[in-house]
Amino acid sequence: MISRRRSLAIAGLAPSLAAQARAQADPLPSWRDGPRRRALLDFVAAVTTPGQPDFVPPAERIAVFDNDGTLWVEQPAYTQLIFILDRIRTLAPANPAWQGDAVLRAAIAGDMHAVMAGGTEGLLRLAGLTQAGMSPEAFQRIAGEWLATTSDSRWRRPYTALVYQPMLEVLALLRGQGFTNFIVSGGGVEFVRAFSEQAYQIPPHQVVGSSFALTPGEAAGRITLTREPRIDFVDDGPGKPVGIARFIGRRPIAAFGNSDGDWHMLRYVTEGPGRRLGMIIHHDDAAREYAYDRASHFGRLVRALDEAPARGWQVVSMREDWGRVFSAP
Repeated sequence: MISRRRSLAIAGLAPSLAAQARAQADPLPSWRDGPRRRALLDFVAAVTTPGQPDFVPPAERIAVFDNDGTLWVEQPAYTQLIFILDRIRTLAPANPAWQGDAVLRAAIAGDMHAVMAGGTEGLLRLAGLTQAGMSPEAFQRIAGEWLATTSDSRWRRPYTALVYQPMLEVLALLRGQGFTNFIVSGGGVEFVRAFSEQAYQIPPHQVVGSSFALTPGEAAGRITLTREPRIDFVDDGPGKPVGIARFIGRRPIAAFGNSDGDWHMLRYVTEGPGRRLGMIIHHDDAAREYAYDRASHFGRLVRALDEAPARGWQVVSMREDWGRVFSAP
């Protein structure tokens, strides 16, 4: 027979156990209750519940995510840009002719704004010059080693610790409901593939990104692929719907972005038939991350922000909608 004291102790534990159970059952614990959270959960319920008018078969449940500024930090500069500048400074002594090129000279000096004046194509040109002449696997090893040994200047943490916990929860929620998640990034595809599985549980073959030409060859009786400095495909802006059609082959039903570089992708996804979801991560939390949109050199957000209400896109406020920002404390 249970004593009265023990019964009271068990009764006292009941509320905390119930709270733990609710927390475990909550798929989005880092999201504050509000219209954005409810819109996301309502969408998932609508497309995954058999018999409902908006039900979507699992094979057609595809979600696409921008990377920089949507899944991880993109300020004070894109992580891949910081990587490229590090590579340029490392290789510059062996390439004195680079000083004759204004963009390369700015890159060697670490002038990010001058480098970014060339846009995504200028960034990819720098990437090509510093990362060509090797296999995709060799490049991914170099990128992986850099990510493992380099820390962000503000938080003094590896960049892979600066992924957004609320977005990891979204990825897990969708994955658990039969979605296939793809990254569709303006960044170099092989750079993102170097960490996507570790950081997001998104395998390399589910990453679409900008790419360089590959030249096939043969060495020691084996087929080889060598990265060339020529840009093969730019997966940014209008290139994102092209990348989705070319490499995924099916129009997604959900899209997540944070900048005008995602405007075309958000439109392409949400203009399809049936129930659709478009979400924009709005960086408005200077205390816990950064606050930027219209005037930013990185992740500029104007057109997508202005058109979001009319297009039915959900604008997620980091400050108001997220109870926590990063996956690491």
